Amino acid sequence: MKKMILSAVALLAGFAVSFTAAHAEEGFTLKGPMKIAMLYISPRNDGGWTQAFDEARLKLEKELGTKIQYVENVPETASAIRPAAKRLIQRGANVIIGTAFGYSDTFKELSEEYPEIAFLNASGTTNGPNLLSFYGRTYESQYLCGMAAAAASDTGKLGFVAANPFGVVNWTINAYELGAKTMNPDATLTVVYTGAWNDPTKERAATQALIDQGADVIGQHVDTPTPQIVAQENGVKGTGHHRDFREFAPQATVCSSVWVWDRFLASELKKLAAGNWITKPYGALLSMGEGGTDIACCGPGVDDAEKAKIMAAREQIMNGSLQVYAGPITDRDGTVRAKAGEVIGDGDLWSMDWFIDGVITQQ
Repeated sequence: MKKMILSAVALLAGFAVSFTAAHAEEGFTLKGPMKIAMLYISPRNDGGWTQAFDEARLKLEKELGTKIQYVENVPETASAIRPAAKRLIQRGANVIIGTAFGYSDTFKELSEEYPEIAFLNASGTTNGPNLLSFYGRTYESQYLCGMAAAAASDTGKLGFVAANPFGVVNWTINAYELGAKTMNPDATLTVVYTGAWNDPTKERAATQALIDQGADVIGQHVDTPTPQIVAQENGVKGTGHHRDFREFAPQATVCSSVWVWDRFLASELKKLAAGNWITKPYGALLSMGEGGTDIACCGPGVDDAEKAKIMAAREQIMNGSLQVYAGPITDRDGTVRAKAGEVIGDGDLWSMDWFIDGVITQQ
């Protein structure tokens, strides 16, 4: 996920769109056969965020029986996004899928300029009759990775390399620690923010610092597999983000939070092709059951009994019987964030700027 820098208030305000009664009744219908194209923010083989989309593209081509055009390395600037999208439209594309938060405003403008084209955007904040933004509840899969991390740890001292202290990063950190505590109530999680989504140099330094401080399992919410590679170099364990990072560090990576975009997009694109497509005024925030994320588990350091416990929790999350942010939840300063019987709402999740007991944050 790239440059998620707005406050939760601004983000939610960006979601808000006034839909007319006619739209609610009629929905959106393509004028011809569906022809899909994708805009990638980075190279399709970046190893993380964009590669997960490219792997989904290949699965979608097979399931939908169509070829999907794509353009790589489209930065988050209108001067790059607009010509790339317009070229695809000129080539016949009538469905444009974006892959970056920073595409949000330009996609909104394009959707209004081209009302007969459908636009979808991952991690976006804008929506409309022919525009749908979508993202995943990454805290669900990171909760399970936290369970795996605690299972693999000999010391209970876990580390976490994070990009920026935004709500969607903080919700993965807290969920990771909540999951870890189900396996080891005394587990702690020390977090270092790098200030960047994709900076292998900073990620290497942060990972090494955490290991030097005693962490024997390293989690992450950054884009590259560097933390897992450094963990393997140091003989400790780790958990990945975006894709199965056992590809890069098979001796270290015990679990990864992985995007499964094809599960959501296949269903959504079929609805779009059928006509009368109804978007959502606040976008689609996908649970694991809806095709947001899943886990690749389990690698070395997790025994069969521990894996069974993790997979049982996964099944509960998938069927909705386990809510990661169900109360009682108290933060590390003693403030009650959710009473027993309450579940923290999406607005409070987006704006999460607090941490549970056991999380130690460092810059």
